[in-house]
Amino acid sequence: MEIDKAIRESDDSRLKIKYKNAVHVIQRALALYSIEEVAFSFNGGKDSTVLLHLLRAGYFLHQVENSSIKENHEEKKVPFPIRTIYFESPSAFPEINSFTYETADSYGLQLDIIRLDFKSGLEGLLKANPTRAIFLGVRIGDPTAVGQEQFSPSSPGWPPFMRVNPILDWSYRDVWAFLLTSKVPYCSLYDQGYTSIGSIHDTVPNALLSTTGSSNSEEKFRPAYLLQDGRLERAGRVKKKYPASDGGQLTSISNGLGNENLLTSRLFTASVIAVGDEILFGTIKDCLGSSLCKKLHSIGWTVSQLSVTRNDIDFVAEEVERWKSSNDMVFIYGGVGPLQSDVTVAGVAKAFGVRLAADEEFEEYLRQFIGEKCTGDRNEMAQLPEGITELLHHDQLPMPLIKCQNVIILTATNVAELDQQWDCLTQLSKSSGLLVMSEPFMSKRLATTLSDIEIAQPLSKICLEFPDIHIGFYRKSRKGPLIISFMGKDKKRLEAVSAALYNRFQPGKFSEVD
Repeated sequence: MEIDKAIRESDDSRLKIKYKNAVHVIQRALALYSIEEVAFSFNGGKDSTVLLHLLRAGYFLHQVENSSIKENHEEKKVPFPIRTIYFESPSAFPEINSFTYETADSYGLQLDIIRLDFKSGLEGLLKANPTRAIFLGVRIGDPTAVGQEQFSPSSPGWPPFMRVNPILDWSYRDVWAFLLTSKVPYCSLYDQGYTSIGSIHDTVPNALLSTTGSSNSEEKFRPAYLLQDGRLERAGRVKKKYPASDGGQLTSISNGLGNENLLTSRLFTASVIAVGDEILFGTIKDCLGSSLCKKLHSIGWTVSQLSVTRNDIDFVAEEVERWKSSNDMVFIYGGVGPLQSDVTVAGVAKAFGVRLAADEEFEEYLRQFIGEKCTGDRNEMAQLPEGITELLHHDQLPMPLIKCQNVIILTATNVAELDQQWDCLTQLSKSSGLLVMSEPFMSKRLATTLSDIEIAQPLSKICLEFPDIHIGFYRKSRKGPLIISFMGKDKKRLEAVSAALYNRFQPGKFSEVD
């Protein structure tokens, strides 16, 4: 069998281990279920292409072990009997559809074409063709990989079947090592710079593979297998813009309901969580929280709360759980590292109800950063929340930041490091839409020697008249002047609220503060 022969003759020891383990999973499944009881979900992408050829090799070896054929028989004499499911979508790339049908013809796949959503399609398919197990090309890091093992029953509410995941522990590097070593065909889009293919609405070539560094229509890209950092595989998943009838731009975020201004004018909220017993004991002063709040206001975001929690997994999990569903983004810092008190990553995993699992690419990055001390099971820093983790990498960052859905884990320990990480986040956001940049908050501050009693009632009325303006009060010292702070996104409104306050008192009662 040409696939098995190519891998066995390869000098890549890592690939040989991955191949051996994947084929073992396939052979276990074929021993547990009859060939009529299994199916294979194929979508034309690189992962499912890998799985197709692993299944071909696994089935061939399964037949060899059962003495059905002789090992020196050519692969074309061993038919591929596993029923193959293809969910055809109108938003799929034409190249994906073409490759899928060409592959089916080349390898004699029994293609069941479904034009419904995945769940409805499966329900109909399983009623017509009783199936006990489905081979899936899921890898750790995929959104659907959360909580899965190599053999995982389907989720509650879904048709009952066993999900078989032979390449669950494969990395981006492993996928391309297999495809190139085996010399099997793959979708042509990967040679055009696409590294992770979704729909036509959210997929573009990966800018990291650009050979011109420009954004014009003549831009050229290197093949996907030349992407050096596999953690940036999904950097080509962006929200495309489409021309609107009014001359504006529609985005996939707005779902066609309005123009881009609806998105940037919306008020985005963030929650900030500091983790550290030292802050709670007053041993150190938390300077990062206030600095991060200022940065968020500078891009038009409002902060719903700033909290400090203990170095305890349950406390961290409770705090993240409390705020992740009510905010667009949660930023958490402190408690990240190899020490016993560094429990932030574990707390985030618990908040999402997922386990910690080794991330091979992150471990390789750690090994390069801190040397060979980062090895094996002892490297707990390489354990990341399973299935929900995205690594945010930038050339200026010594280590990538960790994003778990809408929670960003910052590793900064001082303001200078926070400044660097924030600059990298905002740069990444320009291409990925990570943080929506909207109109920044502006402020206007007035100082007065009026007493709190004198100013309380007029200010209460002004608050009702200007609900879009945040009005705050503070004193720098007990006997110092009262500072009234107005914050908003419209300069004219800030001038209007100031004028309204002036008009309620005699001239000279207020002065502007820089």
